[in-house]
Amino acid sequence: MEPQRRSSEDDDGGERGLLHCWRGYSYSVVPERLLLPRPVLQVALGAQHGVLLVEGGQVYTFGELSWKQSQAFQAAEPTLENALSGQRVVAVAAGSFHSGAVTEDGSVHMWGDNGAGQCGLSGLSCVPNPTPVALLDPGGAQTVPVLELACGEKHSLALTVQREVWAWGSGCQLGLNASVFPVWKPQKVEQLAGRYVLQVACGASHSLALVRCLGPEGVHRPPVDKCNQCNQLLYTMTDKEDHVIISDSHYCPMGVEAREDPPPTQTLKTSPSEPILPSYSSSASTPAAPVPDPTLDLVSGPQDSQKAGLTIGEHPPADSDAPAPSKAVASAAVKSSPYPDEQEVKEYLRKLSDASQAEAKMAAGGLHALKPSSLGRGSSALNSLVASCASAVGERVASTYEALSLKRMMNFYLPSRLEVLSGTADNTAERVRREESVQAKKSSSTGDIHEEEAEGLRRRLSLPGLLSQGRYAVHLLSSSYGPLLSPRLLRKMGRSKTRAFALTPMGGGIPEDQEVFPILQTEVWSWGHGEHGELGHGDNLARLQPLCIKSLNKKEVIRVAAGAHHSIALTAQSQVYSWGSNLSGQLGHMETPSTIPRLAKLSEGIRVWDASAGERHTLLLADGDCIQPIIYYSGQQVKEGQEGGGMEEGEEEKDERAGGYTQQPVLLPFCMNLGYVSSVVAGGRRCVALSDRNVMGFIASLHELASAERKFYCKLCDVKSQVIRPLLELESLSTVLGPMATELLQTLAGRFSMLSHLTGQHAASLTANLRRGRDVNSFLILENSSIFLDLYNDYCSAVGNFFVMGGFHALTKPSLDIFGKSPELLQRLSECSEENTATSDLLVTLFYLPTQHLHEYSRLLLKLATCFEVSSGDYQKLQDSCSKFEALTLQLKRKRKEAEYTFHFWKSFPGKMTDSLRKPHRRLIYESSNKSLTVQNAGRFSVNWFILFNDSLVHAQGVAPCKNLFSTHHIFALATLWVDPTPEDDSGLHGLKVVTPEETLTLLASSSAEKTKWLRAINQAVDQALSGAGQDAGSSGLKSEPPISRTASYTFYKDGRLKDATYEGRWLSGKPHGRGILKWPDGRIYTGSFKNGLEDGFGEFVCPNKMLNKDDLYHGYWKEGKMHGLGTYRYASGEVYDGSFQDGMRQGHGMLRSGKHNTSSPSVFIGHWLQDKKTGYGVFDDITKGEKYMGMWQDHQRQGMGVVVTQFGLYYEGAFKDNKMMGTGILLSEDDTTYEGEFSDDWTLTGKGVLTMPNGDYLEGSFSGEWGSGLKVTGSYFKPNLFDAEKDKNQAVKLGRLSVRAEEKWKAVFEECWSQLGCETPGQGEHLKAWENIAVALTSNRQQIQDSPETLSRSHSKTLESLEVIPQYEGPVTIERYHSIRLYLIKACDTPLHPLGRLVETLVAVYRMTYVGVGANRRLLPQAVNEIKSYLGHIFQIVRFLFPDLPEEGGLIPEPTENLPDSTQETSTDTRTESPKPGRVVSSSALLLPVLLPRLYPPLFTLYALEKEKEDDMYWECVLRLNKQPDLALLAFLGVQQKFWPVLVPNSLPAPGDKQPVISSTKDACFASAVETLQQISTTFTPSDKLQVIQLTFEEITQEVQSLLKQDFLWSMDDLFPVFLYVVLRARIRNLGSEVSLIEDLMDPCIQHGEHGIMFTTLKACYYQIQHEKIT
Repeated sequence: MEPQRRSSEDDDGGERGLLHCWRGYSYSVVPERLLLPRPVLQVALGAQHGVLLVEGGQVYTFGELSWKQSQAFQAAEPTLENALSGQRVVAVAAGSFHSGAVTEDGSVHMWGDNGAGQCGLSGLSCVPNPTPVALLDPGGAQTVPVLELACGEKHSLALTVQREVWAWGSGCQLGLNASVFPVWKPQKVEQLAGRYVLQVACGASHSLALVRCLGPEGVHRPPVDKCNQCNQLLYTMTDKEDHVIISDSHYCPMGVEAREDPPPTQTLKTSPSEPILPSYSSSASTPAAPVPDPTLDLVSGPQDSQKAGLTIGEHPPADSDAPAPSKAVASAAVKSSPYPDEQEVKEYLRKLSDASQAEAKMAAGGLHALKPSSLGRGSSALNSLVASCASAVGERVASTYEALSLKRMMNFYLPSRLEVLSGTADNTAERVRREESVQAKKSSSTGDIHEEEAEGLRRRLSLPGLLSQGRYAVHLLSSSYGPLLSPRLLRKMGRSKTRAFALTPMGGGIPEDQEVFPILQTEVWSWGHGEHGELGHGDNLARLQPLCIKSLNKKEVIRVAAGAHHSIALTAQSQVYSWGSNLSGQLGHMETPSTIPRLAKLSEGIRVWDASAGERHTLLLADGDCIQPIIYYSGQQVKEGQEGGGMEEGEEEKDERAGGYTQQPVLLPFCMNLGYVSSVVAGGRRCVALSDRNVMGFIASLHELASAERKFYCKLCDVKSQVIRPLLELESLSTVLGPMATELLQTLAGRFSMLSHLTGQHAASLTANLRRGRDVNSFLILENSSIFLDLYNDYCSAVGNFFVMGGFHALTKPSLDIFGKSPELLQRLSECSEENTATSDLLVTLFYLPTQHLHEYSRLLLKLATCFEVSSGDYQKLQDSCSKFEALTLQLKRKRKEAEYTFHFWKSFPGKMTDSLRKPHRRLIYESSNKSLTVQNAGRFSVNWFILFNDSLVHAQGVAPCKNLFSTHHIFALATLWVDPTPEDDSGLHGLKVVTPEETLTLLASSSAEKTKWLRAINQAVDQALSGAGQDAGSSGLKSEPPISRTASYTFYKDGRLKDATYEGRWLSGKPHGRGILKWPDGRIYTGSFKNGLEDGFGEFVCPNKMLNKDDLYHGYWKEGKMHGLGTYRYASGEVYDGSFQDGMRQGHGMLRSGKHNTSSPSVFIGHWLQDKKTGYGVFDDITKGEKYMGMWQDHQRQGMGVVVTQFGLYYEGAFKDNKMMGTGILLSEDDTTYEGEFSDDWTLTGKGVLTMPNGDYLEGSFSGEWGSGLKVTGSYFKPNLFDAEKDKNQAVKLGRLSVRAEEKWKAVFEECWSQLGCETPGQGEHLKAWENIAVALTSNRQQIQDSPETLSRSHSKTLESLEVIPQYEGPVTIERYHSIRLYLIKACDTPLHPLGRLVETLVAVYRMTYVGVGANRRLLPQAVNEIKSYLGHIFQIVRFLFPDLPEEGGLIPEPTENLPDSTQETSTDTRTESPKPGRVVSSSALLLPVLLPRLYPPLFTLYALEKEKEDDMYWECVLRLNKQPDLALLAFLGVQQKFWPVLVPNSLPAPGDKQPVISSTKDACFASAVETLQQISTTFTPSDKLQVIQLTFEEITQEVQSLLKQDFLWSMDDLFPVFLYVVLRARIRNLGSEVSLIEDLMDPCIQHGEHGIMFTTLKACYYQIQHEKIT
């Protein structure tokens, strides 16, 4: 807004908000201009005074201000209200004699006459200066912020930020349940609580509120659930099994009857909205009628039909008219009735009619079920009401529920329904009633409900007449209407339902709930005095509570205004409805009665956009022919002489008789001189207009934009009501159009409606902007341009689709029925000037008309932009939006052309084939009927026709002389079509090669120009089909061809593996390539990578198993369409295979878990597979039998050498054949009974053998029978003598001879690792290639994991990053490089993504599988140790392959020279070798055990513990015994020399090394640090780590002894051994024997003779010593 601001500074602020005042409408009237220092923002007029709000938030008043201290103060010039200085006021209001202002923070200030409490301040008759008034929440002391005020003669209303209405003052126009007036304190109008109120207005003694309809979203804020007066719950809910009962039987004992003395005519109100309460005990009630008991629970299921029928169908909606139940009953309804008086029931029914619907809203057409929760005063009154209604109807109604409801329905459709029901004499009251019944019928017939359902429930539901409004239980099903209606009625309603659905936006399209978009679905509610009909309910009765004016529903009212005794409503379609007093012609029409809203008479094309009402006149601000707004006046003429003072009462009457008023609104001639009027205000006798000067054309452009939008909206509404609705309501529509086109027409109508609705909202928002802000920043079209663009795009597509399918031509006949032979209406609406245009063309033009409005947008936005500096942000915003709309205009023009071209194509080529191709969204681009394209090598008589659509290329074929030319046609989807020009060669053929997934065609063009044209057309079409049709085709002309690689979906049709399968994913030149999903009709699904049309890479496969009714699932790698590589296959039977595949079969290393439930999986096999069968070495764990087999297999059977262990401790090793133990074998039982000999079956001995007892006795001979169930023996028994002890020892050695050698085990696992490194056979290959393969494996695995990051911990990803740096693997190995290799190996083995890591992981799995559980058998220890050693050898071979310069096992790495002393020290402790030597010995155990052993330690150590169990028990017993002794006794017992005893010499200071004095009773104090160090041996894994611990222990002992002796000292073994023995005893290591054996078995061979070797020997000696220690 820079330009305006600047110019307003130059010109004293005289450009904006100029104020003009006048009275009356005669030609001599000249408005006077009131001069103010700043632009006026808002004006409010009272009876004799006015309030002005100017820029900056200051308030001025003028006119007669009788409440000022000086008597009868009259201000001709506006005076500043100083009491408000320092406050920034944002809104003002004026009542007849009081005023109000709202400040920025939402607080209210009132001043003026306070005789009726209208200023909200108690104890003052008038308030001279603005004084704050607080709206306090009933619950707390919080003030409620206010948006706007409205003031009447004796009352004031405030609209709060929460969109609730508060009132204070006097009279029923407050809408409060007050019994005493005035109401000094602002109170909330409960009736409107929970509704979203948009605006309030006050007449002299009535009030209006503009309320948002309840949409499907329901109420935005939770509805009020407590009564404001007595604080009880308004609604109670009871949950039954199949329905919910909501009861609103709350009766408020406080303040129902307003005790203001009503005029005499109102003693007994007979408002149609409020039925008279007939007395239940009335003598006139028909005895024959079944009278329900007053306490009857009205909630009865459908089965309770008769009673329920009477209580449920018979009481009319409280909002509609109430037929008097019968004359006699009516006459009996006098105040003497024992029931609550009619006022209370009125209250009650009114509450039901409005509140219950607002609050208990349900889904479309859902009705709430109500039930009496307490049979208190209110509910019994209601019961009696229902009962008397029922009795009044008497026998006329058939007794069934259905008949009753049907009759009720019929009454809604028959005009004479009142007479049918009540037969009363025709008197005046009845006439009034009947008049409103028409209104009621409109709003509450069931037909409407369906229509509303279709309209997305945008307005408050009126309940259908067939339900009583008291309490009712209706099952919440839309179908609950079903049984109630006759088939004919249902048909009728069904039709209206299908027709009506499209004409209102169906939610979604436009963000209704975004508060920025104005709300068009509104209702007008009125309350207060109604003597002049100003409430609009069709009568002259007062209303104590707000009530909805039904006839204004669906009229899209966007503003209401109230004069003294008349009311005005302004709609979004720029129409004015007026009602109330018309004594001075202020309604703008002369129709009677004026008690219901009627349209003001304005000439065609006048669109009103602001209106205001004064005491006896109305001002309207409208669009005329030019951009400048014009002002209309209707009402009292004010004579010249009387302009000054107020008119005398008598004169007024004379004036009216003299006819000094308008019959219809008249144009004020001077309005063109006022500039651009932005709002008009009427009040008292005055008129005021606010205007702006047109600075730099900006104001004019704003007005032009708003005016254009209003005009456009009116046009759209005309089209909707005069063309679309009649068409949709035609009976014969679907037969003429056919189902598809009917649906398209309905879609089109829906889109049209949404477009129209958006335009209406936009027009309303532009109008509001003119009234207040007049700036660009709040423009919806700038902030939400995408909503406009998308909607226009969708709409244009819908028109095109209907057009292409011949819809408009099919409408020719129906439109003749509607519009007649000469369709002037269509010509006028479609702005078509040509004569004799075909109806269908008129319709096309008409429906394409809205798209031309886009150009109007861009023109006007550009016009606005030129009012700004080019560098400003506003200019940029407007310019951008302008270009967006311009671009869309061009695009839609092109879309229209395409649709026309396509339509003419279908018209020119009728036939079966083309009909089958005709689709709504399909557009023709090009076709070869001119022989421009043929197939290469086509037959002589064959005819080929190519048609290019926007989604496919169609190839039709036929034979020339045939009558039906094209016998076959094939459709190629463009998304999977690739086209390339064949290179031009000497033959001069202009060829195009078309590739599709299953066909490749070579097409010949007739010329090189045709070839280029087709090539470009196909490429463009493909590109658009890929990018989505909405893209701009114009720009794609510059593009080269579409991408070769793309994403698309395709179904294969040719025979073969893929027949009828659908592929969705990436393609490359006609073949699936990249990620995709392939689905077969039989349920098989593959999801994963493809390469050249075949599954290749990682993928998942689902294959249904028909027999088991479950799926087989495979997750893993594929190659050339088959499972290949690692994967997991879950069979439907519950088996799971995890391992290698080759050519779709299990091959290589794998694990199979089987059993019904994977959790308990009764058996597990892990080992080698060949062509889907177990073949080679494998371990089989039969969990049900408790046996584990480790050995060779062939074709799923145990064959060859093997070992079996059982859970009962049996051990067998030997030969197997045909899955049985057969041949030579050895069998040991738990107690060392051993059999060595022949077997024929599992555990069955047959043939020669030797059976040895645990004590060494043995039987030799021939055996038969099953082990454990009695053996037959033929042979000799030997009791060996002492010399045969050797035999025993030999026997222990023999184990393992008949089992599989460690080197033969798990070959496949190592082969897999080698093949991952790219070697055919172990050790054969290039190590450079191996490193490349490692890098590829890491990156590809990493990408796969990144898709599911949860599997990747942070440390893991760091490991991966460090692995990407490949260590230097060539050149001589130094100590430093040796370390870097060692670190690399540790990291590589840490992640399964690295081939080495995967290898280690697999080895750990097979090792645990072998030696855990049943496999934890002590006899397997030697095999377990050998297996680890073989692992080391195999892995070391791979490491040496990767680092070829690493010396072989036992080789030396030279120590670096002296210049690197630091590193030497560091490394020496690290690598746990002895003191520096000339070099470092390379060994597999030093390099790899730290990686491998920690993972294998638990099963291995368990085996050691079992093996050494007896020895360890003896040792432990001894340790426990000896440890009971105190230190000195133990040292003495072990023979430790006294000089090593850490004992204090008396009277001397403690030695520095001493911890504490040792006295005879001390325990665990000597050599404590050494003991502590040695205990760590249990926490380490590898032998080198354990030896390191022993070394440290020795060092600790030495240190302590040195500090004792205070000199250097060299140990002799005699001295050292007892001390070390003491430390070992005190360390109390539980399984020391196992530790010792483990170190011995796996120690690095090169260490055995060094320092570590000696220390280890010492430890071993201590162990044996302790075991055999005899304590004396």
